[in-house]
Amino acid sequence: MASQLDRDVEKEIKQTTLFDRTFRDSEGNIVIAQMPNLLVMVGVTATFLQFVLPSGTIQTTLGLVGFGTLFAWAWEELFTGVNYFRRSLGLIGLVSLLALGLNFVGV
Repeated sequence: MASQLDRDVEKEIKQTTLFDRTFRDSEGNIVIAQMPNLLVMVGVTATFLQFVLPSGTIQTTLGLVGFGTLFAWAWEELFTGVNYFRRSLGLIGLVSLLALGLNFVGV
């Protein structure tokens, strides 16, 4: 009985392809895009309002809120994404945010 179980587990492991690990979640669904979560909606809205509103304290606050929420989303995707694609999306987002943040600071 144990050897049959070992063969079944071995067969399951061999059937998992790179495509599956890249684009499928734990339930076998292909996941590329999802409905935006709260962090993405707040981050995009704050970033948009930052460029629309006149300069001042509100614009600076919105910039920080936008950067912080998008950074938190990218961090979450990087470490808890459902597949390799979502994790790489988080990595790209994190690197992009850091590059843009450093560019605005003038480093």
